[in-house]
Amino acid sequence: MPLAHPWRDPDDDRPRLECGVFGVFSVEQASAVTALGLHALQHRGQEACGIASFDGQRFHYEKHMGHVGDAFAGADLVDRLPGASAIGHTRYSTAGGSFIRNVQPMFADLEAGGIALAHNGNLTNFLTLRERLVSEGAIFQSTSDSEVILHLIARSRKARVVDRFIDALAQIEGGYALVALTNKKLIGVRDPLGIRPLVLGELDGKPVLASETCALDMIGARFVRDIEHGEMVVCSDKGIQSMRPFPAAQARPCVFEYVYFARPDSVVNGRSVYQVRKRMGRRLFEEKPTPADVVVPVPDSGVPAALGYAQASGLAFEMGIIRNHYVGRTFIQPTQGVRELGVRMKHSPNRAVLEGKRVVLIDDSIVRGTTSLKIVRMVREAGATEVHLRSASPPIMYPDFYGIDMPDRDKLLAARHSLEEMASFLEVDSLGFLSVEGLYWAMDAGQRDAERPQFTDHYFTGDYPTRLLDREIAEGRNDLVERQLSFLVSA
Repeated sequence: MPLAHPWRDPDDDRPRLECGVFGVFSVEQASAVTALGLHALQHRGQEACGIASFDGQRFHYEKHMGHVGDAFAGADLVDRLPGASAIGHTRYSTAGGSFIRNVQPMFADLEAGGIALAHNGNLTNFLTLRERLVSEGAIFQSTSDSEVILHLIARSRKARVVDRFIDALAQIEGGYALVALTNKKLIGVRDPLGIRPLVLGELDGKPVLASETCALDMIGARFVRDIEHGEMVVCSDKGIQSMRPFPAAQARPCVFEYVYFARPDSVVNGRSVYQVRKRMGRRLFEEKPTPADVVVPVPDSGVPAALGYAQASGLAFEMGIIRNHYVGRTFIQPTQGVRELGVRMKHSPNRAVLEGKRVVLIDDSIVRGTTSLKIVRMVREAGATEVHLRSASPPIMYPDFYGIDMPDRDKLLAARHSLEEMASFLEVDSLGFLSVEGLYWAMDAGQRDAERPQFTDHYFTGDYPTRLLDREIAEGRNDLVERQLSFLVSA
């Protein structure tokens, strides 16, 4: 949603990406292949998942709350979701939007045939479009901005489905990657700035679309190329057609994919995520060194940066914190006292590594600081004599409106406090962040040009790459905010 969700888990300090998308065309056992692809994209959305398939005659689809492995593990999957083409979706949502009717792919029967749609990102004019469509008589079944796109496609007066799709795209704004399945085509679209990622692969000569290359690796597909910013690809029995439905624009991919969201084994926009994160750690040491005995990552996303920091500094790299991968959401615990122990459910101190040591603690980012504080206290309780916290990204100063669930600005630690105040709040001996220039260096992109930044980096700089229409209206019309919250609560 364009505005921050008010039901965000108070004990969860990580930013969350809304979803991952996947699609295959004309392959055997398409739904099973799609389930494997979604499994590789599970990190992009862990609350719900869905698959839609087409068997040449009709569409089939299933949506489930929970993980891909639980929802689509049955031996009868191909019988339940038959067909040679399929698309899938993994979804993250906050508590207020966690409903089965919001789970994707979404499906609609149009005059020209059925269409299933899966969407990664956010439309920054979603509320404006939704209000207009409702005033014109549209009936919505969900609170998802993806449904707006389906309504726009359905209302287009163009004859061909592809042209209807382009007609709808001309009306939406924001950051997004879309995959859609029609009776005869698999369609992929990346927003005009390429904020959200989408790649094209090939499996036995047949096209595959996915949010990340790790999903191609999972199914044994060959990476072909990134879908370019502002590009639409249409896959059919005639081959793959590339279209450019948007005016030319400079690419601005999301830099936070490299900081946190993408899997380290993925290649995003031609860059190895793992190598970029190691370079972030190397540059972090150059910018923020400190006398210490051991470098400890906050697992898992802090590991590559900690390796880079350790190698550059010559300090020992140790797994001083062990992550438990079999933990559900901590906010379901019945009392605040029990919830306070939630960090220990996810992370356990390795006393043999920490006791008596000056520790450099490396994390990928710091949002509100609540989780960081608990981890620092845990490390101290395990016997660390000093704790020096380092963030492998710059201070997060501004919220996101392109698909990342991130708190409003007044809840972001770096937006409200000086470096000294943050260090005091986090109870660390020292605190350091990678600079914006250092981040661009780690991306092998040189210095950030203020007039022509190469990436979407507004969380650090406040430089939003598109207009925020819903936000602009909401700031002047509190009734719009109230309506947004009311229909989300009632969903």
